[in-house]
Amino acid sequence: MHDIQNEADSRGIAIDEVGISGLRYPVTFDDGHTCQHGIADISVTVGLQADRRGTHMSRMIALVHEEVATLAPQDLPIALKRGLALLEAPSLAVTLSLPIATTVTAPASKRQSWQTHDVTITGYITPDTCTVATTVTTDVTSLCPCSKAISDYGAHNQRSEVTLTVTGNADAPYPLAVHEIVDLLRSVGSAPVLPLIKRPDERVVTMQAYDHPVFVEDIIRDISLACREKGLKHAIRTKNLESIHSHDAIASLTYTG
Repeated sequence: MHDIQNEADSRGIAIDEVGISGLRYPVTFDDGHTCQHGIADISVTVGLQADRRGTHMSRMIALVHEEVATLAPQDLPIALKRGLALLEAPSLAVTLSLPIATTVTAPASKRQSWQTHDVTITGYITPDTCTVATTVTTDVTSLCPCSKAISDYGAHNQRSEVTLTVTGNADAPYPLAVHEIVDLLRSVGSAPVLPLIKRPDERVVTMQAYDHPVFVEDIIRDISLACREKGLKHAIRTKNLESIHSHDAIASLTYTG
């Protein structure tokens, strides 16, 4: 059959990205430490040459099925290289997003439960470069230093959404594993968030938060300092879902070394 999308195009205009998004596909995430099954939201795009009318989107589904349905982030550059050849493109980007759960332990009762985090893995390749970005979003508790300082007793606190992206290259595509990122994020802020919490745990966590008040600026700087000590390229975004204000508080930074 005639391949229309493989026809030549005479307009001479290259396209930065063309492909598929919103593909929901079964994926096994396995980085050697964490192994979980889920349904990922996936996008695959390529750069399109100026003389080509279209790309081969069916090949993108085949790439997902054959190369990344079992997702090992450290091996993603190999899949990207194969995809670049399969799609005959000057660049290729693959993004997979799915929830990953880790076990957490309550501080007093020692009861365990599952805490879920949003994880996105994005790989990008050209003939000359390859990067893999690992993004994790999780929740912590933050207690306001100002509120604590001006109040006779108590202080307002809230849940904070913290997102960290760590970027690796072809030689070290996965420099900080998802569970390590989770541990780092849960160590900042005023206290961790826990799904299963008994009254003795609540006492410990609320007092911990009171003893460790932080602004969004404090959270983001503490994370960045830890990443810089490890020599990691990173981007961070923090949002406090404020409990007594009608707005949220946000902060972000990017560090490329």
